[in-house]
Amino acid sequence: MEIVETLHFVVPANCAGLRLDQGLARLMPEYSRSRLQQWITQGQIHLDGVAVIARHKLWGGETITVIPQTHPSEQPYRAEEIALDIVYEDDSLLVINKPAGLVVHPGSGNWEGTLLNALLHHSPGLSEVPRAGIVHRLDKDTSGLLVVAKTIAAQTALVRQLQARSVKREYLALVWGALTHAGRVDAPIGRHPAQRVKMAVVETGKPAVTHFSPEEQFPGCTLVRCRLETGRTHQIRVHMAHIGHALVGDSTYLKGPVKCPPGSRSILQNFPRQALHATRLAVIHPQTGDRVEWHAPPPSDMMDLLERLREVSDECE
Repeated sequence: MEIVETLHFVVPANCAGLRLDQGLARLMPEYSRSRLQQWITQGQIHLDGVAVIARHKLWGGETITVIPQTHPSEQPYRAEEIALDIVYEDDSLLVINKPAGLVVHPGSGNWEGTLLNALLHHSPGLSEVPRAGIVHRLDKDTSGLLVVAKTIAAQTALVRQLQARSVKREYLALVWGALTHAGRVDAPIGRHPAQRVKMAVVETGKPAVTHFSPEEQFPGCTLVRCRLETGRTHQIRVHMAHIGHALVGDSTYLKGPVKCPPGSRSILQNFPRQALHATRLAVIHPQTGDRVEWHAPPPSDMMDLLERLREVSDECE
């Protein structure tokens, strides 16, 4: 965090009797209560030269010294040298095969080490494009293809394609249970009414449509190809759980125990992330107007998982 100019205040008489945090809220209304509380906890606020707790009572006339720090969200994002698996690049577009575990955009708890930080190092000109050209995201533990716009014009064109639902995105997902038919889930997605870190199918949510078709059957699970019409947060994870086929490795949306043969149970339960990979991406190129398309096979952890499941299937025959 960047340290900014130290501030000094003399506690006025009208703050006498207040707690330190309450007095600071009056003296520094431009900062949130949570930010002031954080500075107190971190020892960045002194009363007459001594760090005190938030509930310390003010008498008036004391000197408050504040050593503020800007929040990461208020600072320019840093370029970081992080390896990228670049599938395609030209003057307008950059297509990345994102590994599982890489956060796409800085946010709470992940202000550094993200795909955005890596993009700024790889192509410094992206600092002039909002969000470093990122127009859609993949969850941290989802792998696969993601397109980045290298110019504002390209970004505008891609955003319009996403809004028009003309961007084609296909995923491979390993789901619990035997899914034997193709289908379509048309169910709105919004914040979970009780658990705000989760998404859910709710009447007040935004429209969300997912098409799915089974690719390969295994004992206790199915490899499914999913195609997105819309791009809501956690869409495939929420929709597949909604129809009773939560993703393998997705503890967030798995509801209750699952039926699974002993031979594959331990293999599936030990997979450390949601088994989801963005395998196909197609867009209209912003410069040429041609449809361009990319494919990426699942990463080694998913390939190994599928191989082990095939071995179990052969043993069961």
